[in-house]
Amino acid sequence: MDYPLPNKSTDLTGQVALVTGASSGLGLRFAKVLASQGAKVAIAARRLDRLEALAKEIKDAGGEALPVEMDATDADQMIAAVKKAEDALGTVTILVNNAGIPDAQRAHKMDIDLIDRVLDINVRAPWVLSCEVARRLMAADKPGRIVNIASAAAFHYAGNGAALYSVSKAAVVRITETLSVEWSRNHINVNAIAPGAFESEMMDGMLERMGDIAQHFPRKRIGNPAQLDSALLFLVGPSSDAVTGTCIKVDDGQGSR
Repeated sequence: MDYPLPNKSTDLTGQVALVTGASSGLGLRFAKVLASQGAKVAIAARRLDRLEALAKEIKDAGGEALPVEMDATDADQMIAAVKKAEDALGTVTILVNNAGIPDAQRAHKMDIDLIDRVLDINVRAPWVLSCEVARRLMAADKPGRIVNIASAAAFHYAGNGAALYSVSKAAVVRITETLSVEWSRNHINVNAIAPGAFESEMMDGMLERMGDIAQHFPRKRIGNPAQLDSALLFLVGPSSDAVTGTCIKVDDGQGSR
């Protein structure tokens, strides 16, 4: 099902957002939603052609978007991406750490390169980007919002071959909690969203391997990225001014608690 973009319910005029992993899936939706509310959006990922297409779509709808080619395993590129966004659009006041990869293997069968890649993209990248954005916010004496994309897998693992992914997303939740405490004095709110099974390229790969897992869910469906709009807009908008260090689970009741 295609969902329209939300009405302008959260005024983000004057805000500058950086969304990682924006070339597809959840990140693509996040970028379009933030732009629809008036934010100037820097969209970062490895696939520049996809970013340019998304930027054109946002601009055609009246928004402002800047494609930024970035490899989430390269710290220099991540720091440069924040600088590029700031130079072109202004100080980044909203960061959405969405880039992530699965492991999709039994723990004892994973090679070292894959272990490093999962931890680099899922744990190291949001830490590096959060610190770089926070450093610049502090220097500019501005408040900010950081939203980390965790996963329902951070809280539940059934032993089916994604142990390191579960560990990495649990780390994202803990990053959220610790940095929220450290930066509360600077008025930088750090929160997380933990989606369940939602439509994405990662989910497409899982469905190919495992079949229609939705049939095991009470509502027999995979989530649509648009169903995360309200959580995202709450966490970047004024109504969550006192909310920091929180992880919002959005899993459609798919699993146990």
